[in-house]
Amino acid sequence: MAKGVLIHNPGTSYKDDVATRYHFPKMYLDRIRPFIGDRILYYQSGAKGGYTGTAQILSIEQDPEMQNHYFANIAPRCYIGFSNNVPFRIQGQIANQFLANPDGSPNRGRQVWAVRQISDADFMKIISLAAVQPEELPRISENQFEEKGQEPFIFDAHRSTIEVVLNKKVRDRLFREQILTAYNKTCAFTGMRFINGGGRAEVQAAHIKAVANDGPDLLSNGIALSGTIHWMFDRGLLALSDDYKILVSRKVNNISEVDRLLVRDRQALLPENQNHHPDKRYIAWHREHHEFQAA
Repeated sequence: MAKGVLIHNPGTSYKDDVATRYHFPKMYLDRIRPFIGDRILYYQSGAKGGYTGTAQILSIEQDPEMQNHYFANIAPRCYIGFSNNVPFRIQGQIANQFLANPDGSPNRGRQVWAVRQISDADFMKIISLAAVQPEELPRISENQFEEKGQEPFIFDAHRSTIEVVLNKKVRDRLFREQILTAYNKTCAFTGMRFINGGGRAEVQAAHIKAVANDGPDLLSNGIALSGTIHWMFDRGLLALSDDYKILVSRKVNNISEVDRLLVRDRQALLPENQNHHPDKRYIAWHREHHEFQAA
């Protein structure tokens, strides 16, 4: 087994889903096979890109609809998205040394590969930076974690991958940070945005497809909801339509009171970036799981 890096860009023409499968052409088959059973990092190219998340490859199968293409299947409930992208360079050095020449300059040939290998040490360095609290990170310039006079960031290379990557406390925090950032700490159903005296947002990060049912910690499987609304959503008293209208269940015995809590037009308040909107597969699962019937 070996760890790897897979290029994934939003809006790609490939049939990717970072939480379930990675689509790739046959030319990368031999490169990706060693990653089966081990962890990979996702990398997004471009000026605002960087390492965006991690997952574990379970198996590889041929695409039945597209010749000479394959899927790398992702193990259930193993995808973790990073709340802050880890950049290509860390303190002036290329984070994945596989992409560097002996003199430290970028290896232009390997940089165009969509499937790359990465050492355990470089993998752990990136994971450690993704897992720390945002206020603990060195200040960031456009291309690297570095600012003149900044003390170097020291990661704990002796902590195991399992401790860092799969720790539930870290997973939960990263998911919450992603959701609250995307929704500007605002409840999507009520429009309320409360920040307590300690500066912490009162809104919660709700899974749409429940964790107990293998719902991934994916931005498109989450939505920001206030405490009471989150409770009602988890119990199927509230739901979303495919066009993101807020639906109230027939089981609610005082619809007028609930209606006073919701935004007037019952249109959920979603992030400006459409890539961050709830996936319609997950909101359909939520309705079907709760046998939802609108009032």
